[in-house]
Amino acid sequence: MSPTHAQVQAQLTGPGQPFEMEEIGDTGIRTWKHAPAHFRALLELSRSHGEQVFLAYEDEHITFEDHFRRAATLARRLVDEYGVRKGDRVGVAMRNYPEWVISLSAALAAGAVAVPLNAWWTEAELGYGVSDSGAKVLIADGERAARLASTGVPLIVARGEVPDGARAFDEVMGEIAADVRLPDVELRPEDPATIFYTSGTTGSPKGALGSHRNLGQSPMTVSYGFVRAMALAGKDAAAGAGVRRVTLLTVPLFHVTGCFSALTTSMFGGGGLVLMYKWDAGQALRLIERERVTGMIGVPTNAWQLMSHPDFGKHDLSSLSSLGYGGAPAPPKLLERITRNLPNRAPSNGYGMTETTALAIGNGGADYHARPDSIGRPVPVVDVRVVDPAGAELPAGEVGELCLRGPNVIMGYWNKPEATAQTFVDGWLHTGDLARLDDDGFVYIVDRAKDMVIRGGENVYCAEVEAALFDHPAVDDAAVIGVPHEELGEEVGAVIRLVPGASLATEDLTSFLGDRIAKFKIPVHFWFREDELPRNPGGKILKTHLRREILGA
Repeated sequence: MSPTHAQVQAQLTGPGQPFEMEEIGDTGIRTWKHAPAHFRALLELSRSHGEQVFLAYEDEHITFEDHFRRAATLARRLVDEYGVRKGDRVGVAMRNYPEWVISLSAALAAGAVAVPLNAWWTEAELGYGVSDSGAKVLIADGERAARLASTGVPLIVARGEVPDGARAFDEVMGEIAADVRLPDVELRPEDPATIFYTSGTTGSPKGALGSHRNLGQSPMTVSYGFVRAMALAGKDAAAGAGVRRVTLLTVPLFHVTGCFSALTTSMFGGGGLVLMYKWDAGQALRLIERERVTGMIGVPTNAWQLMSHPDFGKHDLSSLSSLGYGGAPAPPKLLERITRNLPNRAPSNGYGMTETTALAIGNGGADYHARPDSIGRPVPVVDVRVVDPAGAELPAGEVGELCLRGPNVIMGYWNKPEATAQTFVDGWLHTGDLARLDDDGFVYIVDRAKDMVIRGGENVYCAEVEAALFDHPAVDDAAVIGVPHEELGEEVGAVIRLVPGASLATEDLTSFLGDRIAKFKIPVHFWFREDELPRNPGGKILKTHLRREILGA
């Protein structure tokens, strides 16, 4: 008989165990007791993995020792040559190059607040991020450097043309000494560490200010998810912990999934991280075979496109044992495809936000197969509750706003006290997601509160309709949007991308949906398109773009 969740949690979090917890003062917030207290502790720990390969990018391979030396060298250059002091902001704007990882590590090790800037941003948007954060130094690749040269902030450029007044990354680094040490700076768990800009749909992006405690807790949270799934399956978690993981990163490092669920977790556990210039399913298949990748982490779209690629059956994927995804709704149909096309793998679905330093709730193993429409249970250090518009807690089964509390919840929004006060109330993060809990503590995301279609007073949850659309074998991608209507307020519309070579009549799709969802939820407007649906770097469909493109609104 398999152990229960309560039994596994008691076993893994007991006194002296790796996932032992302790409370922060009398706040009621629990932390992982043995997590790194700050980034410097994590960086020093990573060095113990020595000559194992840490970063792989195309034909380049960088060991943990190489990374430590480069990061320590750059940290000293930032302090000695650029005058960076504790609390100063250092911006990083580039693709997923090894220099991104080195730059982040150097900035944090110097005591600075690292500001990963969205590499997809325009010149004006990058300028906003630099100005809003008050960055003292910028480290960018050649493409981003051209957009940042006008900011007037000292600029270090990797892999590309160096604008006038800027310096090349390699020239700044100079000689890397074997005995290089980190610059002297004292860090505490409460000190600010990162500013990640949220992908807001309205207004200017908000800078999510994370602490060193947030950062240090994140790899423990991800590790707990792996170990919990093994323990629930009755497997020896200690044996699994000894297997070296090699992760293929399919999302940008400037997104919290890339930085915290993949990067810091690899540093913590001594795993390899395989970087891609940009997501490409065919290249991903080649890298999995060449680098003997054991796990892939990204958004549901990545796993879907990997299995849809015409070369899927032409590569040796035997090393791949797990697929993790989050950041966007995962249709239950995806689990069916993975089970069929990649049997005996361990898919997992997770939930997190920029404001929760990535993962907060996870679903894996037998739980995921039993409840594919759930994002799982929160990790032990995270508390969840569902509340009504007045903030009152709702019982299991009722839909309300999901609220979270834990050591992974950020400090607030950079220089935005009003937005901070609205989102962080009495220690609880109000996520803006509509959710419900079941009697066993599993969380079900119903929809984004701002993405719900209200048709004649009836709430239509877009995620539910999209999941039904994904059940059709001819549907490759789908997005549901609200269409203004004089009488009903809104009607349901759907943007569909079909599987290449497939055809589908609107009436056939409507009939198909009639057996799956209520009549009022079935879209009455359909738009079919051949190109991919627009997504942000985190994998979320840009519905504002679709509405503007289709409806002019």
